Formats: sequence, structure tokens, C-alpha cells
Amino acid sequence: MTTEDHARAAAELLQAERRREQIGLLSLRHPEMGMDDAYEIQNAIYRQKLAEGRKVIGWKIGLTSKAMQYALNIDIPDSGILFDDMAFDNGATVPAGRFIQPRIEAEIAFVMKSAVGGENVSRDDIIAATDYVAPALEILDTRIQRVDSETGKARTVFDTISDNAANAGIVLGAERHAVGAFDLRWVGALTFRNGEIEETGLGAGVLNDPIESVVWLARRMAQYGQSIEPGQTILSGSFIRPVECPSGTKIHADFGPFGSVDINFA
Repeated sequence: MTTEDHARAAAELLQAERRREQIGLLSLRHPEMGMDDAYEIQNAIYRQKLAEGRKVIGWKIGLTSKAMQYALNIDIPDSGILFDDMAFDNGATVPAGRFIQPRIEAEIAFVMKSAVGGENVSRDDIIAATDYVAPALEILDTRIQRVDSETGKARTVFDTISDNAANAGIVLGAERHAVGAFDLRWVGALTFRNGEIEETGLGAGVLNDPIESVVWLARRMAQYGQSIEPGQTILSGSFIRPVECPSGTKIHADFGPFGSVDINFA
């Protein structure tokens, strides 16, 4: 793909977000598309959002579970950017029409107290830089069609990364914990939709340990001259399958002693 292709795709995705209308698969239009192209499109969206006055509040990590990696035929996670207009209060109601096809995932969030970065970032570095961890929900949305209606072709990881890793929102629970207060591999969530259990999972589904997920992010960011900044929130990756959230959905994620998170969709 050319620089012009990247810019055009980013503009289309931004327009899709504003209009709440999906675009076709970029991977179908550009079969030569690769990982670098996808991140270039994401970065073009990032630059435009900053120009419009948005602020970065953190990062999300996706495709950390083997099940999702197998589904998309990829063996590494991906990442996206959290902006200030993506934050929702615990228990809030998402206005009708805010998103196109919202879904949620249960995750463990890391809130950072100091900067951390570099190609040799270690587990101990991440622990030292973490202010606290908290239960969280990520709201997903897709500005790109999941499946092309004519060919039946499903979106690829390149489509997802281009679309800011399908990122749309973040909800933090009220509880705050020191990073060493729990073995995060064993922190799990019972996720309910409208009072019925939908998904369960454990933190170990995230690269065997959510801390390792943040290590991966810091090292990947170093390749682009970036680092995790103080005060930023890192969504370490989902340990459940995405739960569809059509209008009228009420989500409750019970993390046991770790806390809980709620979000509603008008």
C-alpha cells in the first residue's frame, strides 16, 4: 500500500465512525496489505484525532488468547489507542446510536504511575511502573464489516488493527489493587448479559499472565519510538469471547474479590 492508500483508508474509517456506517474490508481492496500497513493506517487515525483535540489516555492489547489468534491465523497480539472520549463511568448507560455493533470484553486494567518503555522492558519494570490494577470492560466496535456480503470473506487482523484494534470504549470498576495483591493469572470474571451468564474466563488466558501482555506492548511500542506514559491505562487483553450488546443490554462482570464492572446500552 502507498502513503496515499494509508491516508485514504484512515479518512474512510474516521468518516465511518462519525456516520455510524461500516466500510468494506480493506484487506479485500488491498490484498497486498501487511502488518506495517495496518499500523500506518492506525497511526494516521491517531494523528487526526490529536489534531481534532482528542487526548490519549492509554492503550489496549488484543488477540492475547490462543483461541483468538487461531481464529485469525496470527501468532502475536495487536494493540490500539485509548482516547479520552472512550472513557465511561462504571454503571453508566451508553447513549443509543453511539456505536455501530458494540460488544464487550472482560479484562484487567493496569494504571501506570511512571513511564516505562524500551526493547528490553522486563516484567519487573512493568510491576515497578504500575500504580494499581482494576477490573475493567472494553467496549468494542467495528467500523469495518466483519464479513464481506458478496464474497463471504471475513475481516483479517490487518482490518482490525487498521480500525484501531476495534477499540471503542473503556469502563473501570471502582476497586483498586496493588499489582502484587493478586495472582493475576487466577483473577477471573463471570460476565452476565441481562442477568444471564454469558462468558467466564481467567487472567491466565492473556499470554499466561496479564503482566506479560503489558511487557509485550511496551516492547512493541519501542519499535515505533513510543513508550507508556504516567497516568495511562493499559487494557491487558480479554480472557472471554466478545459479548454482543444490542440496544437494551445490561452487562455485569463479577470478578469476585477483585471487584465488578457494569455498563448498560440504551
